[in-house]
Amino acid sequence: MKRTLFVLGLILLLLTSLTSNAQVKMPRKAKAEYEKVLCQRDSLQAVVDSLQAVVSSHLSVIDSLCCGSEDNTFDAEYSPSDSLVRVWYTMQNQVFSTAYDLETEKFSCDVPDSVFVQRLDGLNSFIRLPFNNIIKNACVLYSEKTKSRMAEVMGNCEYYWPLFDEILSHYGLPLELKALVIVESMMNPTATSRVGAKGLWQFMYGTAKGYGMRIDSFTDERMDPVKSTVGAARYLKNAYDIYKDWPLAIASYNCGAGNVNKAIRRSGGKRDFWEIYDYLPRETRGYVPAFVGALYATHYYKEHGIVPKPSAIAVPVDTLVIRRNLHFSQLEEVAKVPSSMLEKLNPQYMHKIVPGNSYPCVVRVPMEHTNAIIDAGDSLYVYKLDEYLNPVQLKKIEDGAVGSGNRIVYKVKSGDVLGKIARRYGVSVAQIKKWNGLKSNTIRIGQKLIIYTRKA
Repeated sequence: MKRTLFVLGLILLLLTSLTSNAQVKMPRKAKAEYEKVLCQRDSLQAVVDSLQAVVSSHLSVIDSLCCGSEDNTFDAEYSPSDSLVRVWYTMQNQVFSTAYDLETEKFSCDVPDSVFVQRLDGLNSFIRLPFNNIIKNACVLYSEKTKSRMAEVMGNCEYYWPLFDEILSHYGLPLELKALVIVESMMNPTATSRVGAKGLWQFMYGTAKGYGMRIDSFTDERMDPVKSTVGAARYLKNAYDIYKDWPLAIASYNCGAGNVNKAIRRSGGKRDFWEIYDYLPRETRGYVPAFVGALYATHYYKEHGIVPKPSAIAVPVDTLVIRRNLHFSQLEEVAKVPSSMLEKLNPQYMHKIVPGNSYPCVVRVPMEHTNAIIDAGDSLYVYKLDEYLNPVQLKKIEDGAVGSGNRIVYKVKSGDVLGKIARRYGVSVAQIKKWNGLKSNTIRIGQKLIIYTRKA
């Protein structure tokens, strides 16, 4: 297209020169030819203007998709290509926070550097695991500074690790990638960030929908351990196909492909994480080392005195497909399945309601209760139907008039707008308006708003 514009420009320049040098007084025949040339010049100018507009538009789109913004800051709104970008270090449930700067921290540890090197080499990881002061800080952070949290994480591995391994293996990915869940959410399926990312893998709304996760008034599959892991595996596979380098693919999971591409360009085309390190957003510079530190801790937790805390999640688990509306309380009272266990195994159902009337739903239950559920038959679905599945209440939930999870009262401060508040708590503006009976987006300082949020 650039060559076409160049040729057309030369022709246009020639025609302009001819018309500008023409004499005002000329024979009638010459004048007719002159006017014809003027017409051709104007038509050609219109074509050139049109092509230039198309080129500018394409360049703008390409730049926004591949290069991101020119600074290294993160906005609350994300483009589709960077929708996995999130301010992960501000998550309330996140251990690795701004309190720790792996570049400047000097964590003390009794383990010599040579032992860290030997242990990392001993992992025989498909992903390169170099050792430096930043990596050492990350290893100490997850194995020494957060022992109590890592004890809970390692306790839940009995349930989550086989699930992650199966999905990562299906997509032909290194099993080590499951350690990213620790960096993202400390293996908490209901983790919610201040910018609205949810679940084990902290998906933003747009990205989750793009990877086939259902999000509606009853269900948020970002909190489904299986669906969210499948989405993360697909994203990471796509990223590796682009970069052919796992640290870069992992970096893109945090800051988006646009910021990684920009760092590559600014570094002069280098395609190694540590060679583009200085050009990446600050949060991403710590993200890849944090992954290495989390991976290290999952393999050498015993050497650091971490004792896994017994998990509250029952195993083994059976999977049922439900095609009728069902409440967790019905399962609890009829089949004696503890509701608290159902919530842990099925965190995607935000109101303890399985909306089987709308679409087939997967429900995971402790295998010891499977026969009781099957034997209950239809009596399970009609038990206290009007109490647990009241049509009026279901309609309110569908319309967003009933919140899920924790109820908070938020006091409006200077500079607040509904959109900002909604993003902070991972809800929509429409929900806040319905919960508070607001007819417009106008709010005032000091006003109290009721918000239902699933904070960790």
